[in-house]
Amino acid sequence: MAKARKASQTSKTRTSKASPAPKNTAGKPVIIVESPAKTRTLQKILGNAYLVEASMGHVRDLPKTKLGVDIEHDFQPTYQTLPERKEVLQRLQKVTQNAPIVYLATDPDREGEAIAWHIQQALNLQNAQRIEFNEITASAVQRALTQPRPIDLHRVNAQQARRILDRLVGYQVSPLLWRKMRGGRKALSAGRVQSVAVRLIVEREREIRAFVPEEYWKITATLTPLDEEFPFDAELRQKGDAKIELKTEADAKAVLQDLEGATYVVESVEKRQRRRTPPPPFITSTLQQEASRKLGYSAKRTMQIAQQLYEGVDLGDEGSVALITYMRTDSVRLSNEALQMARDYLQQHFDPAYLPEKPRQYKTRAGAQDAHEAIRPTDVNRTPQSVRPYLTAEQYRLYELIWKRFLASQMADAQLEVTSVTIRAKDYRFRASGTVILFDGFLALYSEGKDTAEKEEEELPPLPELQENEELRLIALKPSQHFTQPPPRYTEATLVKALEQHGIGRPSTYATILSTIQERGYVELENRAFKPTPLGEAVNDYLVKYFPDLFDVPFTAHMEEQLDTIEEGKADWVGVVREFYEPFQQKLNTALNGDDVIRVPVVQVARACPNCGAPMVRREGRYGAFLACSRYPDCKTTLPIGATGIRCPLCKVGEVVERKSKGKKARLYYTCSQKECNLLLWDKPTGALCPECNSPLVERVQKRQNKRIIFCSNPECRYQVEEELEAETDVPAEAVGVE
Repeated sequence: MAKARKASQTSKTRTSKASPAPKNTAGKPVIIVESPAKTRTLQKILGNAYLVEASMGHVRDLPKTKLGVDIEHDFQPTYQTLPERKEVLQRLQKVTQNAPIVYLATDPDREGEAIAWHIQQALNLQNAQRIEFNEITASAVQRALTQPRPIDLHRVNAQQARRILDRLVGYQVSPLLWRKMRGGRKALSAGRVQSVAVRLIVEREREIRAFVPEEYWKITATLTPLDEEFPFDAELRQKGDAKIELKTEADAKAVLQDLEGATYVVESVEKRQRRRTPPPPFITSTLQQEASRKLGYSAKRTMQIAQQLYEGVDLGDEGSVALITYMRTDSVRLSNEALQMARDYLQQHFDPAYLPEKPRQYKTRAGAQDAHEAIRPTDVNRTPQSVRPYLTAEQYRLYELIWKRFLASQMADAQLEVTSVTIRAKDYRFRASGTVILFDGFLALYSEGKDTAEKEEEELPPLPELQENEELRLIALKPSQHFTQPPPRYTEATLVKALEQHGIGRPSTYATILSTIQERGYVELENRAFKPTPLGEAVNDYLVKYFPDLFDVPFTAHMEEQLDTIEEGKADWVGVVREFYEPFQQKLNTALNGDDVIRVPVVQVARACPNCGAPMVRREGRYGAFLACSRYPDCKTTLPIGATGIRCPLCKVGEVVERKSKGKKARLYYTCSQKECNLLLWDKPTGALCPECNSPLVERVQKRQNKRIIFCSNPECRYQVEEELEAETDVPAEAVGVE
């Protein structure tokens, strides 16, 4: 039956209930990491010789309610202890009081360095040393403990500069958008990097809209040798020595008529051997791309699962074990130990032909940070199958992907034989290609995903053995109509790839960029591809007009390079921020004094007003998007986004609304548009009540089986019927005006 209205508990900021601090009367060294999962894994490795504590992430940050940056005094930040970390800091203060040394073992990157510095500052630690490890294994941790160092202030300053730059843009441009947006919507925000990502999506969408498809035709001959039935396809490519272009059906028909009665003869057979080398082990961006292509995971979800695998998973009797190396890296380098581990495994489990003579070392792209290894298993002998009983389904699938990619990167090349055949018919020439895999090499274990439907060479079916001047039998000659295609929309995988190629963001920021632009309502996923919303386009146009450089791809990439030079100690962070801020402030003042307002196009949606029958339109208001009657002000009907047009089966007054829960595992649920109604269901209501128990009926659609299952929402009721799906038609949205 319908339950209480509050459908899902949204994930609130976790306030750590710190248990009483253990007494450190023995004066043990203390190791501070970010998460409890890491503490379990480290404590298992180190035993009782050390106390291992967690900071629960960041302990200080800029204040939420004000800028927190003193622009007049070299952009000095004011940091505050996060309210939810006060108890954590009190606990850490007690634990570290008698410690002879405190090791700050936060993540091995800029963010981790900054967290370590903030812990040192907050606790006023005089005996703190920084240690870092790329993997949480006994050898890596023991090695790190023999190589402590001071906190790297260049790294800290690079992170601090990024944080201040982002704060200056976010806290000064966002209020500008609130002022310039009709209705004063306060959910709007601008970000130094997120707005550039939106710009890429908007510009791609406009390329698609501006694209004018051109018709063209193909002619495909299905042929077979005379002495055997081995059908294969060959495509018409030439007439005489010139490339043939068929632009209309009439062109295609003329060729078909000309080919009537033609004899098809093999003119040439060309065979060439090709080698395919395995892809390098994963870096952050390629892991996110491949997890999106193969597993359907968002970049954010991929990083959450990878974090769990890095920090440690309980493997039963083994205890907490870290399964992969650090997952925020843009280096494809592998350590000598890792290379030897892979080679030993391949030697034991594969034929000798699969092991190349020498270990493979891959070249990290120019501009990448080479501080860490690529993402790999900490122990390749922990096969995906052996740890599967201890992992969630998502953890298993991601670990399997990382494990296979790492091993494949050290396997032998695949060897292919590609055959290309030219076939003559009268004055026309057809072309056919086929592939035989002579040796699968790394393909025996792993094949990289793709962003397009085009077939790779190894996916082409083989051709029959053909000889020059051999006559072939024509089975069919088929014309087919085609149209040139616009550039595709960005998917999560291709957008991460584009950000990386343009030098925008860093491994630690890709997932946040992609999730933020969706949460702000600037873009939405449609068939797993990004589409800008009318709001996103309107905000983008305004920002590009007044801040053409700030939200420009090359400028943003240049700022990333500047942050890298700060980390390398080659630039002063204050100078970099000042160089950015002075022209930014001028453009901000110009925008503030301008008369422009942000006008969001009003978009007609595929439903009618329930009161007057006029088309409904999507509008943007102070609290977000909503549906309104296009006859406003004559008709003032409004509905929430997600309104389904189905009358609420409980109150009979409101309308069923589709909503999405928040948190890590967001899912759809259904409520009523009337606030006082308690309808809440996880499956879509039909609007009818169960004939047996009077609870709302709900439905699930199974497209593959072409059926709809209608059943009772009361778990104690067994009522259920099945219906065949009816053919659906899509009604395109159409812009009808400007708000």
